[in-house]
Amino acid sequence: MAGPSPDYSTVPDRADSPTAGAQVARGARAPRSWAAIVTIALLVGLLSGALSAIAVTNLLAPRNGAVATIGTSSGAVVSDVRIDESSAVTAAAQRVSPAVVVIQSSGASGSGVGSGFIFDPNGWILTNKHVVSGATSIRVVLNDTRTFTGKVYGTDPLTDLAIVKIDATGLPAAPLGASANLVPGQLAIAIGDPLGSYANTITTGVVSGLGRQIRAGDTTQSSSEQLNNLIQTDAAINPGNSGGPLLNSSGQVIGINTAVASSAQGIGFAIPVDIAKPIMRQALAGKPLTRPWIGVYYQPVTKAIAAQNKLSVDHGAWIQAPANGASSAVVSGSPASSAGLKDGDVIVSVDGVAVDERHDLSSLIVPHNPGDAITLRVVRGAQSLDLSVTLGTLPSQG
Repeated sequence: MAGPSPDYSTVPDRADSPTAGAQVARGARAPRSWAAIVTIALLVGLLSGALSAIAVTNLLAPRNGAVATIGTSSGAVVSDVRIDESSAVTAAAQRVSPAVVVIQSSGASGSGVGSGFIFDPNGWILTNKHVVSGATSIRVVLNDTRTFTGKVYGTDPLTDLAIVKIDATGLPAAPLGASANLVPGQLAIAIGDPLGSYANTITTGVVSGLGRQIRAGDTTQSSSEQLNNLIQTDAAINPGNSGGPLLNSSGQVIGINTAVASSAQGIGFAIPVDIAKPIMRQALAGKPLTRPWIGVYYQPVTKAIAAQNKLSVDHGAWIQAPANGASSAVVSGSPASSAGLKDGDVIVSVDGVAVDERHDLSSLIVPHNPGDAITLRVVRGAQSLDLSVTLGTLPSQG
């Protein structure tokens, strides 16, 4: 049986279970299995020759528009063409492109290029953490070719996100949408700087899947990071797109492009914008970037795991000790410990929302702030309990 996952303030699931994401063998050839190799898609810089970038994608909400039909001479309909899609893409690109930026970073390990977007007119930019990680110098190039020196305000301790600040006001800002109600098949539009040479490149596709889990890493296999609850898209994403926005058909940001499957075509991933909103609010309020924390290790429950272990429910987060030698799945002194959670409990809902394949425990807690109180429905043997948990702050993970 696969091992459990640490929650670490809804830390991404690290369980090597049937629900765990594909692990990235950085630079290794893809195995002949269902597990896709995901590599960070950061553009390789001339000094390092090895930096990779993560590219991410998000959904675009379809619009109801006029439908034109193409028929044969006999009048039979051959296909339906929604003539509003092209105009929707054009309008969305015109609306958001002015807010998309190129981020050029350099440091001891080399230089690289990524993307980002302005989310507040006073110089606040959202990008991927791996785009700016380790950088000693950051140069931000706006759509109108103006150049500014950027400073990393903070990085997200939970996801591959970072916030960069430049000294400017009155800038165009990208409108934010929502990622909670995305549906596979919706239009998705990606904007970024692929290969560091084609600024404001626009690609389109659909939302291919939701709730994806991947292990993203660079080509050197020197480090990797598990990312959960991602949006999968077939909109073209390439090195340099990392940190750029994924839009819906209304020109609203629904995700942040972050990763691409190296062993396949048309498989990219984006961080849902709803996960990014809390740290964006913290930055605008002048607060340090933090994430909420429960303090448990858990394994997502599937029907197969429930049957194998004779669990009374077929969904939820099963609190299980990790394989790293920890004696308990509940961290001593954590909010979970204070609330009375125990090894073997199954958390089946958070504030009435079921924990399932579409809603991992981490994704339901991330929108909250440290100090918020949430209600967990817990199954313990034959009992169902409602436990109130006051969220803590995710400890530093180094």
